[in-house]
Amino acid sequence: MPVSVLSIASEAFPLVKTGGLADVTGALPPALKRHDVETRTFLPGYPAVMKALRKGTPLVGYEDLGGGPAAIISGQAGGLDLFVLDAPHLYDRAGGLYADPTGADWPDNWLRFAALSRAGADLAQGIVAGYRPDVVHVHDWQAGLVPAYLRFWESAPPPAVITVHNIAFQGQFGAGIFPALGLPNYAFGIDGVEYYGGVGFLKAGLACADAITTVSPTYAQEIRTPAFGMGLQGLINTRADVLHGIVNGIDTEVWDPSADEHLASTYSAKSLKNRARNRRAVEERFRLHQEESPLLAVVSRLTWQKGMDVLASQADRIVAAGAKLAVLGSGEPGIEAALHLAAARHPGRVGLVIGYDEALSHLVQGGADVILVPSRFEPCGLTQLYGLRYACVPAVARTGGLNDTVIDANEAALTAGVATGFHFAPDNGDALFHAVTRISALHADEDAWTGLMRQGMKADLSWNRSAARYAALYRSLLRTPQA
Repeated sequence: MPVSVLSIASEAFPLVKTGGLADVTGALPPALKRHDVETRTFLPGYPAVMKALRKGTPLVGYEDLGGGPAAIISGQAGGLDLFVLDAPHLYDRAGGLYADPTGADWPDNWLRFAALSRAGADLAQGIVAGYRPDVVHVHDWQAGLVPAYLRFWESAPPPAVITVHNIAFQGQFGAGIFPALGLPNYAFGIDGVEYYGGVGFLKAGLACADAITTVSPTYAQEIRTPAFGMGLQGLINTRADVLHGIVNGIDTEVWDPSADEHLASTYSAKSLKNRARNRRAVEERFRLHQEESPLLAVVSRLTWQKGMDVLASQADRIVAAGAKLAVLGSGEPGIEAALHLAAARHPGRVGLVIGYDEALSHLVQGGADVILVPSRFEPCGLTQLYGLRYACVPAVARTGGLNDTVIDANEAALTAGVATGFHFAPDNGDALFHAVTRISALHADEDAWTGLMRQGMKADLSWNRSAARYAALYRSLLRTPQA
């Protein structure tokens, strides 16, 4: 049967993006169409979104939503069917989606995303004539209040699914904001929005949604433990019967090495020699020596979670082992400084580009030998999936979705011809360096390395199987009577 889904998120590629959340919310709706699921995506009216939505149609107006007038408008942009919350006082500002130009969180983030959630709940309850979704699918803390509004506002709301892309980001605020949320007083409780005496946006979603998903099976189990649950493991365990781990896919049209305009040379599994031009382009961009030693790359936020401090601590050993290192990203000042120093110590062997550059990230995947992902925890990870698609062999920490999507090149896997990359223990510099020595040894065997590259390219990285699981989950909720 056809299913109508309202997806509510704070970002979606190609309109606005800070990370993997946007890639998921941008790629999943088109994949769901093949499973008879129609999705409308609800986004904040950031300047980039409003610019893309040139012919939007106003549907519903608010005299005062979060301190100013607002409207829900509809239209299409970036290949998505959209609802957009046009609220200039909340979203039309310089800086990032969540932070001001100095990098500090917007002090009114609670209000900005409470407004998104409140208007999203209105959409779910049929505020737009002729539209009422069968299922509401919300993403991360920014939309976490939607299930709470639905539970406490309406006796028979549509079922809600919440996807946790990273449980470390929870949207926790002081209790003083509660009166402004428009929820009944009894919503401020253990089964509602209250969290350690304050208001927890993600906690509210986890408590009130009908189903919880995470972006890989391993991460779904990890967040049930104190090491990964970030204080929410108790709640997650009480709701384990509605917890599902569904691994992410990628947009295989956006990420296609045979047709990628960001590459110096396109290629396929049958023409891997064409990657050589991309390698040279990467070396030029990162000012690295043009030689055939293993070229290791990182495309990441430069943060503790991503293990970038561990990487920086091993830069000297990586160079001593004969490899080169290209790093693209930005993040914590201390880690950026450590990597700058490593590049200064090893000119031509360590290259660093600070910033977010979508085009360059494609080129790096198309030219480097290895993509390093040393995360301490990683709900799913998309970088390693792009690496598999682009024959850029992933070397990943054995955690979360990294563990689920990469097959370690141990002797058994190599003999069976199923290996796709390298595993190492997270949060461990010696383990990372040992992986580099394994990489160097296998890279010296051209036939074995080519086989590893081609095996990775065989992986089905599309959204098709995962979209089928989401579609089945939606339909199961429609068959389940709601309390």
